[in-house]
Amino acid sequence: MARLSVNINKIATLRNSRGGNNPNLVQLAKDCERFGAQGITVHPRPDERHIRYQDVYDLKKIVTTEFNIEGNCQEEKFVELVLANEPEQVTLVPDALGQITSNHGWDTVKNQDYLKEIIPVFQKAGIRVSIFVDPIVEMVEAASTTGTDRIELYTEAYAQQYLQNKEAAIALYTAAAQVAQKLGLGINAGHDLDLDNLQYFAENVPGLDEVSIGHALITDALYYGLENTIQMYLRQLR
Repeated sequence: MARLSVNINKIATLRNSRGGNNPNLVQLAKDCERFGAQGITVHPRPDERHIRYQDVYDLKKIVTTEFNIEGNCQEEKFVELVLANEPEQVTLVPDALGQITSNHGWDTVKNQDYLKEIIPVFQKAGIRVSIFVDPIVEMVEAASTTGTDRIELYTEAYAQQYLQNKEAAIALYTAAAQVAQKLGLGINAGHDLDLDNLQYFAENVPGLDEVSIGHALITDALYYGLENTIQMYLRQLR
């Protein structure tokens, strides 16, 4: 069974919209774990429009499952933040400054030399490294020679096509995962996975270790409640 890591960025966005500490991000992370989440994911950005750098320090003290910090490793402050907190996993995402949300994976061919330099920086601190990639066999193959421990398949294209043709939507992801398995890479996935498309994805992506879900899960929680929603997502992964 793939593990569920809850991305709590949207909770931080809600808190920041009014100032203060309501909702309380730390308490919500504790509750997500208590309700069954197997990890907590955050994606701090330089403008701190959702997760603040201080949040990472606060969460590190209380997260008892797996702490996953996503972000752009080309930002020096991000690297410093990760090394200072030593999460179980860092996910390297090629975001541009000011980008609203992640929208593409690494070009692991073009950025091969850079990734070979930056990945050991985290691994030497005992942090597992996952890099964000599109479901392209060539990019998966090149990822395997960077030294990364895992890849995270960027799933927006799957989510967009799922309702029209789920077999076509999953094909590239299945192929990419099969290659990743042969190359000894762990496999994560995330972006726009939800209660409609998650089960089919998990059933057809071999070797899936972990999914990171935020926007859809928090949206569903408005209707179903947080505890119930987390259990609903876990059932899709079973």
